[in-house]
Amino acid sequence: MIMQVQIRHANGADVSLNECASFSAPMSEAIETSQIINSAYVLEISSPGIDEHLLTDRDFQTFRGFPVEVTYLKNPNSKINQIGLLHERSKEHIHLNIKGKISRIPRKDVLGVRLTTATG
Repeated sequence: MIMQVQIRHANGADVSLNECASFSAPMSEAIETSQIINSAYVLEISSPGIDEHLLTDRDFQTFRGFPVEVTYLKNPNSKINQIGLLHERSKEHIHLNIKGKISRIPRKDVLGVRLTTATG
């Protein structure tokens, strides 16, 4: 049996490997003391990692050059999914490198930006 526990900071800050390690012993002791589990188990402590959806300026800086899919409205009745390499996010646009050409998508029209694979 594997028990997986994810920890995160309430303020959204990154969780370090040392923080995961320091949480392991008290968590293991609490499980043993409670006797909730009466068989052998492996305890895994981790953090949730990066979300595939890019939201913050930090996300956009960190994943510059990575393949992303931008979902946006071309007009009120037409939702478009565009795949390319993230070039940058300015105040007005998401800039995508699509086969060497920079495409600018107005931020006001963007519904979401997510990490993807080079093939989609």
